[in-house]
Amino acid sequence: MLRDFFKKAKSSKYAVLDIPGRAVSPKDEEMIKCGECGEVIYCKEGDLEKHYKVCKKCNYPLKLTAMERLSLILDAGSFVEYDSKMESKNPLNFPEYEDKLVAARESTGLKEAVVTGEGTIENIPLVIGVMDQFFISASMGSVVGEKITRALETAVEKKLPIIIFSASGGARMQEGLLSLMQMAKTSAAVAKLNSSGQLFISVLTNPTTGGVTASFASLGDIIIAEPQALIGFAGPRVIEQTIRQKLPTGFQRAEFQLQHGMVDMIVERKDLRRTLSRLLLMHKRV
Repeated sequence: MLRDFFKKAKSSKYAVLDIPGRAVSPKDEEMIKCGECGEVIYCKEGDLEKHYKVCKKCNYPLKLTAMERLSLILDAGSFVEYDSKMESKNPLNFPEYEDKLVAARESTGLKEAVVTGEGTIENIPLVIGVMDQFFISASMGSVVGEKITRALETAVEKKLPIIIFSASGGARMQEGLLSLMQMAKTSAAVAKLNSSGQLFISVLTNPTTGGVTASFASLGDIIIAEPQALIGFAGPRVIEQTIRQKLPTGFQRAEFQLQHGMVDMIVERKDLRRTLSRLLLMHKRV
């Protein structure tokens, strides 16, 4: 019955953020192909507002940049970014890694694969973090882990709830062990947040895999998934090849994970802002 309460919520008109120097989309495309059904979607002005970048044929949610996600969720003009100048180096001198970082920064307008800060949803203050899949598949390197950890620590310090939108291919291989260490660091920060009593809502988008799933993304007090999102540690193909067995239909998709207790609810993109505002209001500390 509680789930029905959230399903009836109507979505609010999305907020357009004014963030100078930040690209809303990695590139201006006249058409996008749906990764699920193959439908060609023609992009028109205002398409984000009208359709939330969801395929009209199969209802599959297409990729959003971090700035698009913030625009859909937060009140207009409320976002204040944290650690905007932090960027990765090449501590292991991995070949061509620096070139890849430069290309990602130029195409996205971001310094790293996660944007953190604070803002409001229907005037409710919160800390927020959003991973951007267009920046090296939102892989978690040392700077991504550090920014997420700082956001969690700020939520404790300011006694605010925190929402983190995860979308990642896992650890960033170019940083080796330094990347893997972020799993422990972010998990420890979540434990500190839990001890303080602040609410942590984890939103899993497509895909959320690898070390991100194995750390902070699975530690939320409330875990929400977008429809059809791929959620797991290793991908289905790798698992099939390892165990040499055919996996069930829909394995690791959000609907499968809901049935098996890994997520608490699946919320369509058009309903997400209103759902989050109700959850924040229900858990607001007086």
